[in-house]
Amino acid sequence: MLPASLRAGTAWAAVLAALVVAVLGVRYAGNSRPGRLDTRISAAVDGVGPPWRQVALVLDFLGEPAGSVLVITAAVTCCLLLRRPRAAVLVGVGVGATVGAATLLKHLAGRTIHGDGNLSYPSGHTAYLTALALVAALATTGRLGLGRTAGTSLVLAAALVAGAAMGWAEVALGAHYPTDALGGCCTALAVTPATAWLVDAAAGRPARRSADAGRRVPR
Repeated sequence: MLPASLRAGTAWAAVLAALVVAVLGVRYAGNSRPGRLDTRISAAVDGVGPPWRQVALVLDFLGEPAGSVLVITAAVTCCLLLRRPRAAVLVGVGVGATVGAATLLKHLAGRTIHGDGNLSYPSGHTAYLTALALVAALATTGRLGLGRTAGTSLVLAAALVAGAAMGWAEVALGAHYPTDALGGCCTALAVTPATAWLVDAAAGRPARRSADAGRRVPR
């Protein structure tokens, strides 16, 4: 799930993303007010009317429990039909680990929005959709045998597009600040590739043991 050609690029992206998550988390820890960047972006995006509000509501639904179950079930089914069991595992484990990390970070940062006590940083919805897009991009890269440049570009582009789409929806609906969405996207960039590497390692060890078991030891 994580081709060797992508390991260096995704590792650097993960480190930078983790730094962004940490910096923003410290900056807005225990805060409920928007930053200067939040104010500028929210002024242009918040309160969109139809038909864009309906689009935002659909994207938001995809990150809700009912919507996410439907999407993940469909993704796992597609992976199994394409005979990609490792991709199916990563859909569940990778997305689950990313959302779990976002939830933990919410409690650590303690940032709220609208003064109603709802934890907002990082955005779990944005982390979820970005992680799902990363899994799809990694699977596509492996399927097509893309090289380092093309594969890394596809993975990063998928993360940015998915993060921007869900981030826009959450800000437009007033559910998150823009920096919450950025933190969610970066959380996925930090967690999902690492989870893909762990899935590969776990799946590879039994195969290596089986291969070693079949070898005859010279005497």
